[in-house]
Amino acid sequence: MPDSRKYIFAFLITAVIFGTAIFVSNYFSQKRINAIQSIEDRISLDILASETQYALLQETSCKNTATSTLSKDLGDLSQKLSIAEEQNGADDPSVLNLKKQYSLLEIKDYLLMKSITAKCGNRPTFILYFYSNEGDCPDCQKMGYVLTALHDTFPDLRIYSFDFNLDLEAVHTLRSIYGLSATLPALVVNSDPYYGFQPLDELIKDVPALARLKAALDRARAATSTATTTSKKK
Repeated sequence: MPDSRKYIFAFLITAVIFGTAIFVSNYFSQKRINAIQSIEDRISLDILASETQYALLQETSCKNTATSTLSKDLGDLSQKLSIAEEQNGADDPSVLNLKKQYSLLEIKDYLLMKSITAKCGNRPTFILYFYSNEGDCPDCQKMGYVLTALHDTFPDLRIYSFDFNLDLEAVHTLRSIYGLSATLPALVVNSDPYYGFQPLDELIKDVPALARLKAALDRARAATSTATTTSKKK
């Protein structure tokens, strides 16, 4: 009899521990689900607003091309998507759905800005960045940091990032248009593909479009410095 009570007592303790573990697991799982749903709701609303803005921008005048764009919205959406990936993992179905929506919005912005700048006679530099989250691209994260620094150097530069392996026909079409191989990281700069990691200075030196931007920036800085020196002498 004492032995049976010990077994019953041990069983009850095990059941309580097991039940508590299930409860805690379900609680945090539900919190993660609620978090991703909250982010998804906010991004869906942002996308709806941005799509409306996209339609309005098709009627924009050339003087508004520098400021009236979707790019600021894309930056906000990118941050929210990063939060969702950190909280739920890159393979979470909800996160993948958000990434697809974000990628489509990026492509819309890319096509819009190509159309507007062509209409206005401008020659901006566009960069399409293709990366992988599947552990087969050790340099992709470093390349992302370089592109962030590149955008800091040239704030008007338009950089769009895409998951190379995302199951989205629009992304597949982009890859096909530019004839991209699976050598990652990969950049498309004004329709020309570049493969592999490059430090910031080498990237600017090796890509003609970026070298021209650097030269223009240097000339502008030199002119500003000369004007300042002349003003001080007066």
